[in-house]
Amino acid sequence: MEDFQLDIVLGKGPAARSIRLDLPRFCLVGATTRTGLITGPLRDRFGLVARLDYYEPHDLQAIVLRAAGILGADISEDGAAEIAERSRGTPRIANRLLRRVRDVAEVHGDGSIDHDTASRGLELFGIDSLGLDKVDRAILSAICESFGGGPVGLSTLAIAVSGTHRDRRGRLRALPDPTGAAAADPRGRVATPAAWRHLGLVPPPSAFPGGDPSLFDG
Repeated sequence: MEDFQLDIVLGKGPAARSIRLDLPRFCLVGATTRTGLITGPLRDRFGLVARLDYYEPHDLQAIVLRAAGILGADISEDGAAEIAERSRGTPRIANRLLRRVRDVAEVHGDGSIDHDTASRGLELFGIDSLGLDKVDRAILSAICESFGGGPVGLSTLAIAVSGTHRDRRGRLRALPDPTGAAAADPRGRVATPAAWRHLGLVPPPSAFPGGDPSLFDG
């Protein structure tokens, strides 16, 4: 990167040879959600390493309103706010939920989206107040009910949820998320007290730091 050159290896084994290409000067910009998988030497070669936070609900509301205008959907301020609240801080999710709610509004209503229409549409697709869907709740239920709140490794948890370690590992790596329902542990994933309560379960003392839930009452 520093020399503005690219080495290409041709062939394999003893017959392999390398070709070096000179590149015009460039500015390299990278984005990833898995920074830990980038090697230290590569990461250190970037002059600036920044972290993007999740979007606030009012920012997502503005994004939903703009996207609705592009789609030609009639949506109220409180309808956009309801979608934003359940979008887990991510514009991509907000836009996806908007399209699904628009479909519900057109099929079961007059096409306009207010707070009640948005709420009914999101409930129809299994999106709860935290923005969790059926699979997300199954993951949290497995952590809480099958593994006592964790910690539990990703492969073990994936098998418990879907019967295979392949299908859900990507979803599991996304935990923790802005909902605060799960925390990362060196040994796997741990359900927070908020996850227990969201599922209608009573969190055990082990779910609280220090094991004393009275510290967090009120």
